[in-house]
This record gives sequence, C-alpha cells and structure tokens, in this order.
Amino acid sequence: MSHGHGHGHGHGHGHGVEPAPVRTRPPATGAPTAPGVGPVIGWVNGRPIPREPLDRRVAELRDGPLSAALPVPGSSEDRQLARWLTQVILTEVLCEDEALRLGLPPVEGPALDRLAAVELGSINASAYNGSPWVKALFEHVRAEVPAAWRVRPARPAGEVAEVRHRLYAEPPAAWSAEELESLGEIALASLPAAVAEALAGQPYGTLARVKDALGWHVAVALPASGQAGVPDEGLEEAARRRAFARWLDGLRAERVELVPGLEHPGDPRQPDNHHKH
Repeated sequence: MSHGHGHGHGHGHGHGVEPAPVRTRPPATGAPTAPGVGPVIGWVNGRPIPREPLDRRVAELRDGPLSAALPVPGSSEDRQLARWLTQVILTEVLCEDEALRLGLPPVEGPALDRLAAVELGSINASAYNGSPWVKALFEHVRAEVPAAWRVRPARPAGEVAEVRHRLYAEPPAAWSAEELESLGEIALASLPAAVAEALAGQPYGTLARVKDALGWHVAVALPASGQAGVPDEGLEEAARRRAFARWLDGLRAERVELVPGLEHPGDPRQPDNHHKH
C-alpha cells in the first residue's frame, strides 16, 4: 500500500516537534465518510483512510484457519476485533507516511518473538510483523535511544565475532540479513574502520548500515562460538522497544483521528470495553 510522498509535511528533525496537522473531522451523525473515498476508518495526517482494508482483513480472518476462534459477527467481541484491526491498519499507514517523509527504505525481517511482542503491545507488534515500514521506523527510532539507556561493557578492540557482511554500490531497496555473506569468526578490528565501529556500538544480531568510500556496508556481528552474548543486551533491547512504543503513541496522538465506532479497543469511553478484573 503505497501512499506516495506528497503529504505536505515539513522535514524537521526530532520527534514530536512538528505541530499536529489540521484534521478533517468526521460528521456528527451517520457512518463516517469522506468525499471521493466513501466510508472511512479514520484520518492519518488529515488524509481519509478507506474502510475497504478493514473489511478485507476481517473477511480474510473469517475465511482462514482461525475462523472457528473468531467472535460471532455483530457481537461486542466482533466490534472489538474491528477496533483492534483498525488501530493496526492506521498504525501501518502512519508509519509508511513517516518512513517516506524521513526517506527511510523499507526493512524486511523476522517476526517479533513473544516477549518482544508483549513489550511493544499487540497493536504495535501486529503492525511491525505486517509492515516493512513499521520495521524501518523501529530501526530508525531505536538507533536514537539515549546512550544512558545503553549500558554496556566496553568491547575490546580485538574482539572476535562471527560477522556477516555485504557491500552495495547503492543503498538496497530493503535491508535484510538474509542476503549477507559470512566472513567467519574474525576480529572486528580487521574490518573497515566504519564497519568495525558500527558493529562494536550495538548489540549482537543487530544490522549495522554504514557508508564509506567503498559503498554501502550492511553487516551483523554474532557471538563467536563458546562466547556468551553481552549480558545486558536483553535489557537494552527491551528499553529500545519501550522507547519505540512511547514514541509511536505520541505520533498517533498527533497524527491519527479515530472515528465513532472504531475507537481504540481499550478506550474506557466506548461501549464494548468490558475490562473485568
């Protein structure tokens, strides 16, 4: 789902600095619609998002292997499912808009593990798993997590790690670990300086992307055999996921307009929220 680049945003740096755009408000009565679009599920950056993707995803679920586990059509739980899917779709659209605005390439990669999905929240995790643009924004934001959060023992210059690497003449359309070639277990110091510095500055298993006179390097370092990972990596990654979830919450609050009947499923003001403790 490509929405083009012409959304009229400024190109300022830093998150949450730009003022919230003027949003088209849904009508006071009747099903929310937009001229030339028809029924909508919300507005992202002032742009109406049609209902068709929501109806299609619900239909795909009802035709799929999990259909027996889905709520009865028309029930309170069914409306909650529609609300949840709406938030996922709007999050995907929002992240594609923002990634294109920032000039980020789409990022392919594996789905989140269960712990990471819990830390991001079910809506964010589903959007991440389904959209290379959400992954691109996650990589962009996680790289900016304050250094104070990244408590790490200093790595020795001669550290040996299993390194996978590939050199591109131009930035690839998508950054992916699958295309990298193994260099075996080598000392990071034997790599080009820019690559060694990038790999030493982040956890094992994290893609490093860096440009030098040779071109675009994409590389990843993994612990050498018999060598444990850095013990604080899990805490560091958890901090980065929490930071991304908070940042995305702020971006949604600023750029997304919800419509009556498709509010956030956890919104206590909507009639189908029946949290029982």
